[in-house]
Amino acid sequence: MSERQPTLRERRRSETRRLVQAHAVRLFTAHGYEAVTVADVAEAAGVSAMTVYRHFPTKEDLVLIDQPTQLIAEQVAASPATQPLVRRVGGALIEAATALTAGDGDEPGANERFLLDCLRLMVSTPALRARHLDSQYALQQAIVDALGNDTTDPDAVFRAQAATSACMAAMHTALTRWTEDDGRTKLPDLIARALAASFGDDAVAT
Repeated sequence: MSERQPTLRERRRSETRRLVQAHAVRLFTAHGYEAVTVADVAEAAGVSAMTVYRHFPTKEDLVLIDQPTQLIAEQVAASPATQPLVRRVGGALIEAATALTAGDGDEPGANERFLLDCLRLMVSTPALRARHLDSQYALQQAIVDALGNDTTDPDAVFRAQAATSACMAAMHTALTRWTEDDGRTKLPDLIARALAASFGDDAVAT
């Protein structure tokens, strides 16, 4: 069965969302998160403030990356259930990082720069740090659900939660190093190194 293609309306909605978010992150990076209003973002993007709020209900949402949760959950769900939990989760984190930092034909490196800018804003802005923590909790729950463990078995759920939390901690360490190095090392490689340092080389598929 072929995958359903997005409709014209869906494509336009996605394009508008990307445009608005790109201008928002650019303005926040240049002038500071607190100094830029939603009206400023709307003007820069050439849309109304109502349009911005339609795509991003709060100002904080303009900086959050919403793709990773779905990407990672899909990768986890598609991984062999016979693999160790850490390898299933860690592999999905690496694959998602690869997809998110992949270059767009005309602008190689643009996705990496955008992600770096978002991460720096999250680290430096208290309101965004709090929201980022919320999103990380949601990601953790999505991963646990995608692992497909028997929810009636408390021990299985606990193991899934523990493995997911540990992998996400390793990923956080990699993200911190990535921003400190200004993206000079490829993010998927840093995540793989962090996972190997935490769980051993066997935790990362080669």
